[in-house]
Amino acid sequence: MSVWTISGALASEGPQPLPLPPQIPAAKDIAYPGTVELVVTATDLDRHVLKVSERVPLPSSVTEKGGDVVLLYPAWLPGHHSPGGPISELAGIGIKSGGKPVPWVRDTVNVNTFHIAAPAGTKELELSFQILTPITPREGRVVMTPEIVNVQWNMVALYPAGYFTRDIPYSVKLTLPHGWHYGTALRASQAPVEDTVTFETVPFNTLVDSPVFAGQFFRKIDLNRSGETPVALNVVADRPEWLAATEAQISLHRALVMQAGLLFGTHHYDHYDFLLALTKELGGIGLEHHRSSENSGPEGYFTKWDKTFPVKDLLAHEYTHSWNGKFRRPADLWAPDFNTPQRGSMLWVYEGQTQYWGYVLAARSGLMTPAQTLDAIAMVAAVYDRRSGRTWRPLADTTNDPIIAQRAPLSWRSWQRSEDYYSEGQLIWLDADTLIREKTGGQKSLNNFAKTFFGVDPGSYVTRTYTFDDVVSALNGIVTYDWASFLHDRLDRPSVHAPLDGLKRGGYRLVWTEEASPYLKAAEALKKARNFDFSLGFTVDSKGVLTNVEWDSPAWNAGLAVDETIVAVNGMAFDGDDLADAVKEAKVPAKDPLTLLVRTRDRFRTVVIPYHLGLRYPHLERVAGSADVLGTILMPLK
Repeated sequence: MSVWTISGALASEGPQPLPLPPQIPAAKDIAYPGTVELVVTATDLDRHVLKVSERVPLPSSVTEKGGDVVLLYPAWLPGHHSPGGPISELAGIGIKSGGKPVPWVRDTVNVNTFHIAAPAGTKELELSFQILTPITPREGRVVMTPEIVNVQWNMVALYPAGYFTRDIPYSVKLTLPHGWHYGTALRASQAPVEDTVTFETVPFNTLVDSPVFAGQFFRKIDLNRSGETPVALNVVADRPEWLAATEAQISLHRALVMQAGLLFGTHHYDHYDFLLALTKELGGIGLEHHRSSENSGPEGYFTKWDKTFPVKDLLAHEYTHSWNGKFRRPADLWAPDFNTPQRGSMLWVYEGQTQYWGYVLAARSGLMTPAQTLDAIAMVAAVYDRRSGRTWRPLADTTNDPIIAQRAPLSWRSWQRSEDYYSEGQLIWLDADTLIREKTGGQKSLNNFAKTFFGVDPGSYVTRTYTFDDVVSALNGIVTYDWASFLHDRLDRPSVHAPLDGLKRGGYRLVWTEEASPYLKAAEALKKARNFDFSLGFTVDSKGVLTNVEWDSPAWNAGLAVDETIVAVNGMAFDGDDLADAVKEAKVPAKDPLTLLVRTRDRFRTVVIPYHLGLRYPHLERVAGSADVLGTILMPLK
């Protein structure tokens, strides 16, 4: 029987697909024959350009006969959980051998892959190129400013295909603006020469895992006692006065290091460097590494200490990743190189439990007070308990979101759900912690899991992977229970409510009042926004722009959407305080509904919201007669 197309031709006469390009050589766990030399110049601050040269020695088989040399630009970056390598910023590629140009061609399928036809006799390739980093946030994350540079080695290097990245040694030189200082987990092999620092040779995976923060205004603060494994806080800032940390503030960061050590029982680094940028210009970041972490905070992190506590869990979160995520890593998130796809099925452990310990360690160290931490937990519980998307999308599916959404802005996050495995994962681990305490009469807790699961192999730097069954087995090693069902129930099934049993067992309940908590007020001030998510159903910035609209909320039902601008409230020009007052005044049902004049680009319309329930903000309230288990969890370890 013949099959005909719409045009009347036989289907077999239609076009057929061309074959795909040859597969990229698979990575093998064998030593690369030589050391790649990488030189980066980070002085072009006005144009935001990083200049790069690279010498790649070639295997003897290529030198003897010539052939196709495949170089890769990193795509899958640890901590991003998605193929986010900024390949579009790579420009000006020139390749030579012995001073003569060598042609190259980009793979038409894997665009981070470059094929170089090396003639016989070619011993090495001489590469030169630039990384055109974003000039404004509109183009991407800004990594170069007049005062600060953030060098991420994955951005500035190509590497040979066919090898595990741990088997490719790199020798690196970095030139910085005159007089600048830097922080990194890398160590210099010699004293700087004319603003150029030469680092010790390390495997490529270690290099990528060791970014640099450099700045005109820099301060290094030791966070441990003499004789202990070195831990330092390296701070860069837009202005020198922002570096003014007091001894009391420094002592809290030292307490963080001590509390993490008590929690995990050991560490897996020979030194650790917190990298912290206090800036309005450098792009925001919180990214984990094995021996360091990249973090950014508000300019008043130290100088306005009492106003910036909503971001004080960040360092604790990223530090925890040295154990959870870097040393111990989900098996499907580990890859032999940076161009092999990763999978994130266990991100509810990698990120969710890290989010939990971030809050707990911030409280135990004093970076946040117990009251501030309880207010923060109340916000998490409230947001995820009323997350409308949870009725159709199970939490486990959100672990695919780094690949699906690439962390791009979403129109309806409350319905789409995004990366909810972070904070809803945090609630699951609070649930598990309180359950362990309940079943053991307070004799054991998630602290025991942290020590036995992440504290193994003291001093080892070698990544140990884990699976779902490994997590279940480790939990059963603490207390016997049907942990597989416990986790599947919370991960794999849509639900109406968030897993809040941990609050109940912890001695608290989620309640609502008309007064925002100090934590929420401070968070609003940092973001220059007002949060009406739990009443009207939106968040609005200081200019009246809607930055979030909750699905199926009063605002949603009235037809509002993100990026629209509230011009006026009940006939008066928009003001956040006036809007809050109007919500209060409309509480009595007999009152007129709230009337907003809204601008959507060049169009204006009047939106009426018949809402009369007043302001609503979440808090945690002690359950009378119950033990304060949550308070105990937040107490420092001894």
